Amino acid sequence: MNRKETILLLTLALIQFTHVMDFMIIMPLGNQLMKLFEISPQQFGFIVSAYTIMAGIVGFTGAFFVDNFDRKKILSVCYTGFLIGTLACAISPNYEFMLLARILTGAFGGLLSTLILSIVGDAIPFERRASAMGVVTAGFSLASVFGVPFGNFLATRFTWHAPFFFIAAFGVLVSLLIFRFVPLMNDHIQDKSRRPDLIGVIKRLRKNMNQRRALLLMGLLMMSQFTIIPFIAAFMEKNVGFSQLEVTYIYLFGGLCTVFTSPLIGRLADNIGKQKVYGIFAALAVIPLYLITNMPVWPMWAVLVVTSFFFIVISGRVVPAMAMITSTAIPQNRGSFMSFNSSVQQLTAGVAAFISGAIVTENLSGQLVNYNVVGYLAITACIISIWAAFRIVTAEEYLQLLEKQNQPKLQSPLKD
Repeated sequence: MNRKETILLLTLALIQFTHVMDFMIIMPLGNQLMKLFEISPQQFGFIVSAYTIMAGIVGFTGAFFVDNFDRKKILSVCYTGFLIGTLACAISPNYEFMLLARILTGAFGGLLSTLILSIVGDAIPFERRASAMGVVTAGFSLASVFGVPFGNFLATRFTWHAPFFFIAAFGVLVSLLIFRFVPLMNDHIQDKSRRPDLIGVIKRLRKNMNQRRALLLMGLLMMSQFTIIPFIAAFMEKNVGFSQLEVTYIYLFGGLCTVFTSPLIGRLADNIGKQKVYGIFAALAVIPLYLITNMPVWPMWAVLVVTSFFFIVISGRVVPAMAMITSTAIPQNRGSFMSFNSSVQQLTAGVAAFISGAIVTENLSGQLVNYNVVGYLAITACIISIWAAFRIVTAEEYLQLLEKQNQPKLQSPLKD
């Protein structure tokens, strides 16, 4: 990659860092917030799912307008709204205010994911796209290895409000990087005949089986993660015997591993095939999904081995999956499709968190029960996702398949 591409990807990774840290920091604070706000696991599940469900709704509506605007301009607007929502979280005095603040933050955060992926898809050729996704995904790793542990430290040392103040302040610096290093990107709106409209966007998705399979893959990917992720920290504290500070080590070591593995997995996917790499890491993910949700009281080193492996294989699935999903749409329609994808991603994560909160309960001794049930749901979704991944091709390959089948070209993603 050249220097301009590298700087752009690093800027997008920092956007991803603040976005992911804002979403993830709520989870290690779960036990603390449940006590402070005097809420149940189900109500805490609402806090997690409110963010993702609102992000999904906005992501869906964004499909009808996001391709009509310059990528940089709409990215700047959404990131500003995201920081305002994060600041609202920081000053939340009670459960109800926090719930509304998470809804506001999710409204803008949902489009951020769409725009990041669309920019990567527009700026980076397919043959290097998985490597680019590996760099951007490193923002997730950075949030895990530094953001969440540091945020948890701030919450332990000062107050739970402190991590959100940190994200808002750091986000101001990231806004300056957006202004300086993200170029104007409006080539996709030059051809007015391909600008999306409500009916056109829906018809294109309805006709394109390849893109529907990509959305299915994203939904299964999220379902296999966010049924268990919201309650990992609380389960470790209540059932395995970790302190709040020791929970930090899970994100620290797991994130540290993925800082190194995500770029390597991206290059591996470009070299040997994105579907093959996805299948390998999805199969491996079954192991930590089972162990985490059925974990007895283990020594800390054993728990950290399992949770770090979980982080590695989860990111190992996301990198090739995002590269495949992004490549099912052409540049003129990529923003609208990625909005649909982001909507599915966020809504499925929200539904998964909601289901998890409905299944997981506390017993009389304060331990979480039925966590193994959501683990089995996650494993099932993970296995099915392998089948979905091997059914996806690029937009160009899909056109060639349609032509070979002598189907009308109106069904082609290049004609819609």
